[in-house]
Amino acid sequence: MEYELILLGLAVLFGLYMAWGIGANDVANAMATSVGSRAITIKQAIIIAAIFEFLGAFLAGGEVTATIRKGIIDSDVINDANVLVYGMLSALLAAAVWLTIASRFGWPVSTTHSIVGAIVGFALVAVGTEAVHWGQMGMIASSWVTSPVAAGILAFLLIMSVQKFIFETDNPELQTRRLVPVYIFLTVTVICLVTFLKGLKHVGLEIQDVTAVLLSLVCGILIALVSAFFIRKIPVGSDVSSDASVEDNIERIFALLMIVTASAMAFSHGSNDVANAIGPVAAILSILDSGEIAQSSPVPVYVLLIGAVGIVIGLATFGVHVIKTVGTKITELRPSRGFAAELAAASTVVFASYSGMPISTTHTLVGAVLGVGLARGLAALDWGVVRNIFVSWVVTLPAGGLLAALFYLALSNIFA
Repeated sequence: MEYELILLGLAVLFGLYMAWGIGANDVANAMATSVGSRAITIKQAIIIAAIFEFLGAFLAGGEVTATIRKGIIDSDVINDANVLVYGMLSALLAAAVWLTIASRFGWPVSTTHSIVGAIVGFALVAVGTEAVHWGQMGMIASSWVTSPVAAGILAFLLIMSVQKFIFETDNPELQTRRLVPVYIFLTVTVICLVTFLKGLKHVGLEIQDVTAVLLSLVCGILIALVSAFFIRKIPVGSDVSSDASVEDNIERIFALLMIVTASAMAFSHGSNDVANAIGPVAAILSILDSGEIAQSSPVPVYVLLIGAVGIVIGLATFGVHVIKTVGTKITELRPSRGFAAELAAASTVVFASYSGMPISTTHTLVGAVLGVGLARGLAALDWGVVRNIFVSWVVTLPAGGLLAALFYLALSNIFA
């Protein structure tokens, strides 16, 4: 019993540390475009993350958790349950340590890369190459390329639509007031649709497809109407008879939109990346409870709570470093550009969560920011910063694997 309590305590502690690392790095990514474009402050970003990261983790996080837990390694070739317990503990600690280092230097690395690399690293040391589902790894690896490309293309198309249908019209401010509620409707409907169709199953609510579509449309319409009300409260910039004032007013309206897209990004991030912290914890708890290696097991509510709380604390205490890199150094962001990046990234991530594919939120958002920058030409991007980001992505997998291998050897010797 004492032995199990120690392992349980380590699982909760390491899971909380991993969640903190996700908050410091990945949530900082998710909020960086809003903060970098000055649509919201860091304090407001923390409040938004606290609410919507938790909702995303709790309502829609279970589907990806299953893939992280049972899709990367083959538990059938692991005969000793203790091996998997020590391995998951070492993977959590390794990924968290790497995220701490990366966050300190402002590197926007992938938490998904970190935990997947760490799990593979311990499996290779503990069992061998036969323990890894290389086919699943190939699918995950391909998503790390396709997700930023898809988000980049979508962001490019969105910002070009803003340019064509708003800035190039005779009355851009009037068009902004007309179209921003439509963009808000699309954003809210996408998030709600995936939540109703997939996420709520994890809290015991089954909603039929037709009902889910109708509820999503209603939510989208309601939030769009509320947003339109607040937009009407913003004074008309043309009353000041200054082009600069009109453009500033347009950006103020888009700043309101970014509050919605930032909330959507936080929700979609919580639904996808909380698995990186709670997936290994859930596996450990299942083994300690049954003494056997199960292919699947329910995730306790308090484990979801640990992940959500740790994420918010990480953003609040250590997220500023990565926010500066993504929000201000890749390209110049304004609310109209930040909106396109956030909506593109949120849509890509939330559909990945729907399909159960553990993509990288970091890769997706950076891809979206690159797409927005490319819409203004190659010179609009700081290619030195982009190069450093790509290098940090390449280093993350082997760094997580090496640290996990070392931690596994240490833990297995200590408990032996």
